[in-house]
Amino acid sequence: KDPSGSPSAASIKIKKEVANAFVKRQKRSSLYSEYYKNPMEQMHERCENYPPCDYLSDQIGFSMAYNRFFG
Repeated sequence: KDPSGSPSAASIKIKKEVANAFVKRQKRSSLYSEYYKNPMEQMHERCENYPPCDYLSDQIGFSMAYNRFFG
């Protein structure tokens, strides 16, 4: 215990089973959905990373610009 009478953080220990009751893990399926990008989002990123496509998409629209360079 420290001088104020309360236990210090280093002296507090709990069993693993008790700790797991408080900590909830995320399920793998929810982690997968966070990293998965739908095809349209992948197409937008591909166009944005290619400057001529990105510029043209501002002028004539994304779908026409994407089809001109990658379609």
